[in-house]
Amino acid sequence: MLASQTQAGSTILVIDDSSTIRRSAEIFLSQAGYAVVLAEDGFEALAKIIDHQPALIFCDIQMPRLDGYQTCSLIRHSAQFHTTPVVMLSSKDGLFDRARGALVGANAYLTKPFTKDSLLKTVRELVRHSAAA
Repeated sequence: MLASQTQAGSTILVIDDSSTIRRSAEIFLSQAGYAVVLAEDGFEALAKIIDHQPALIFCDIQMPRLDGYQTCSLIRHSAQFHTTPVVMLSSKDGLFDRARGALVGANAYLTKPFTKDSLLKTVRELVRHSAAA
């Protein structure tokens, strides 16, 4: 059964090679009532996107095999998921990283380590926006 695409109960995919980041995001999002799907890298994420149809995707930039920019670009080129909001996650807060994220179609950029409040604020803004679209 797929989660509703409304804000409460939406499925959120978190792609990060750090188990600490994945676990933190999972705890914060689960406590707020979201269904959470985790992936360690872009390849694993691409299969899970099809299976779970998330309402929002958090994607780490620096990952082995398929980095976040490549993963986001592949999502944007998918007919089914090209409008799914993608938030880039990075430990760097540089202008170049933000610009490159925007070039591949990211909707937002969140610097790690993130707080519960910043993570949930980003989710609320993007899930509400995509539900209204």
